[in-house]
Amino acid sequence: MMYRRRTGAIIAALSLLTLGQLILLRSTTALATGAVLLSSKTAHPQSASDYANKAFEKATRGDYQGAIADFNRALEIDPKNAFLYYIRGYTKNLSGDFQGAIADFNRVIEIDPKNVQLYDNDNVYHERGVAKSNSKDHEGAIIDFNRALEIDPKYVNAYSHRGVVKKDLGDYQGAIADFNKAIEIKP
Repeated sequence: MMYRRRTGAIIAALSLLTLGQLILLRSTTALATGAVLLSSKTAHPQSASDYANKAFEKATRGDYQGAIADFNRALEIDPKNAFLYYIRGYTKNLSGDFQGAIADFNRVIEIDPKNVQLYDNDNVYHERGVAKSNSKDHEGAIIDFNRALEIDPKYVNAYSHRGVVKKDLGDYQGAIADFNKAIEIKP
């Protein structure tokens, strides 16, 4: 039973790769990691982990609103769980609720400001930058990508995503510099 839960959660997370959303691609590893972490806990009926597992299953089917509702229930039980806010924020970003995603990423930073480099090296500032970019707050996105790079100067996705935003702003030289840096780090 435990093996089936883990496998299902990982398949759920990996299936999100087919969505073709480049800017959200990096977070899929975090989703898979979280699914394994949450599914490995001993759960009792109606636990936060139970709701989170249901949420992962719904997200796999593309039912983002149902997944968010289950993450909401999990957070009612465990309101200080930064990881649940992180994954709910990721799911909100997929659903197009960019402001809700930003609010959830803000909550992660508020709950655990020293642990912003988390979940298989994903960075909350980077993910918030992605949500800001999706909501067309390009300046805010660049600030968050810069913050992610202050924490980890070799964070390839932050360079790549910042490059996309710079391109959208017409800063082609800045975009090329960021893309070149990403290639330099990870050819």
